[in-house]
Amino acid sequence: MTERVYLDWNATAPLRDEARAAMLAAMDVAGNPSSVHAEGRAAKAAVERARGQVAAAFGADGADVVFTSGATEAAALALAGRGLLAGDIEHDAVAAWVTADLPVSSAGTVRVAEPGRSALQLANSETGIVQTLPDGLAVCDATQAWGKLPAAFNWMGCEMALASAHKLGGPKGIGALIVRRGTDLAARIRGGGQEMGRRSGTENVIGIAGFGAAAEAAARDLSAGILDGVEKLRNILESGIEAAAPEVILVGKDVSRLPNTACFAVPGWKGETQVMQMDLAGFAVSAGSACSSGKVRASRVLRAMGYDEQVAASAIRVSLGPATTEEEIGRFIDAWSAQYRKFRARAA
Repeated sequence: MTERVYLDWNATAPLRDEARAAMLAAMDVAGNPSSVHAEGRAAKAAVERARGQVAAAFGADGADVVFTSGATEAAALALAGRGLLAGDIEHDAVAAWVTADLPVSSAGTVRVAEPGRSALQLANSETGIVQTLPDGLAVCDATQAWGKLPAAFNWMGCEMALASAHKLGGPKGIGALIVRRGTDLAARIRGGGQEMGRRSGTENVIGIAGFGAAAEAAARDLSAGILDGVEKLRNILESGIEAAAPEVILVGKDVSRLPNTACFAVPGWKGETQVMQMDLAGFAVSAGSACSSGKVRASRVLRAMGYDEQVAASAIRVSLGPATTEEEIGRFIDAWSAQYRKFRARAA
């Protein structure tokens, strides 16, 4: 049986060896980080070690890293009740808390007139398109950008930024809100006053340890140029798809994008159908964001960019990672092309 190929890294990246090792070690730490005895201090030390790793990887002071259950909770903590503006290309976790009034260009970029009243993603999870961040931005969703782009909170010019461990090879269920010193932030979960009073509740020591190790490893890979190789594979993929289907639409091809992300559509060939066909052929891809309880629908992001409903419903996303190989990309091109020929034959 042919081994399956995982090409949905933007949905979640496979757990890194470094994160697994850190989590296994943390499982043997018995204490509560809020306890003052030796066991508690050991747990607290594990949390603070990871906080330092995340801070260093993301270019922020450790005291500004507030651990949460994920980027969705971080978005709620940063955005709830603030009445911020955004474009209609934001992730659902952000879109739930903002007013989508900012204009989106056909290239997928957002024009921000009032940065202090706005939220903006650094990189889109579906298209990979990268935004230019204005100075003084209230909230940046950098969830997809960390570990894929050379980004540092200290020079991003925003008040707060979102992060999630599982997007860069850490465990699911742990994330962070990066907060600039002096920024007013009201806690949404109150209780024991953990996380500098901004997010109460006993810390997820195991998840936090994995997050720290994954962030450190992802930053190291980025510095070593690993993502340059990923981008070359993405370009090979897109060239192969274009050769097989001349009418294919490669979203964001001529603008700045994440190095690992390809979003493309053949009008009339539903993205949901392609995802199922590729799954049966042994490839994991997606038709957009994975955070909609398994639903597959026309892409709101592509509609905001001006694509019609047919194109928006026909797009799929293929996202690569450091472990992706050229042989796997070749196999995907062959399998996708075979299904494309069947689609054209049925449509003839």
